[in-house]
Amino acid sequence: MSGFTLASHAEHWLEVKQSRFLAQAFPITNIDQAMVLLETAKLQTATHHCWAYKSGLHYRFSDDGEPSGTAGRPILSAIEGQQLDAVMVIVTRWYGGINLGTGGLVRAYGGAAAECLRLAERKPLLVWIEAKLQCDFALTGSVHMLLQQYQAEKMDENFNEQGWQLHFRIPAQYLTALSTKMNDLSRGSAILSSCENTPYEHT
Repeated sequence: MSGFTLASHAEHWLEVKQSRFLAQAFPITNIDQAMVLLETAKLQTATHHCWAYKSGLHYRFSDDGEPSGTAGRPILSAIEGQQLDAVMVIVTRWYGGINLGTGGLVRAYGGAAAECLRLAERKPLLVWIEAKLQCDFALTGSVHMLLQQYQAEKMDENFNEQGWQLHFRIPAQYLTALSTKMNDLSRGSAILSSCENTPYEHT
């Protein structure tokens, strides 16, 4: 997983043989958000809305009616080439009446996306780890304070005869410290286990 995403929305205009291209790049926290951004972009009356996103191991792209391989893949290559993650890029084209050919389309879509990303402000990408905790009921108040201290977010919880079971996510850099604190707090009785990494950026 890459170490950077975008700090905010960015855009770049490009004109090639009377066709106008608007590249827009967005930081995303999940795939659903990427699709909402695409639907918003499609409100503009234009010839094509080509796009790509990358979020951890997940990626998709679309040529939106352009010849296969001339738009979506070059946009994704621009994202990967600049080692960015948790990013959605949409390149909207207004056709100018002159055909660009497959090579011209690849250069236009890929170039517009790459320049947009190059100019965009970046920020570090947080890697989140999901974890599960089982401990005594009496520790719930103290655990909530620890979760807040380490920027963790509660996802689910359950109370049963074994005690309190908590499912949460936490920035990966804080998991070891939280584990140490929990061991001390519970005198070794709490059970903390990590799940798979979740490939989302979060501010």
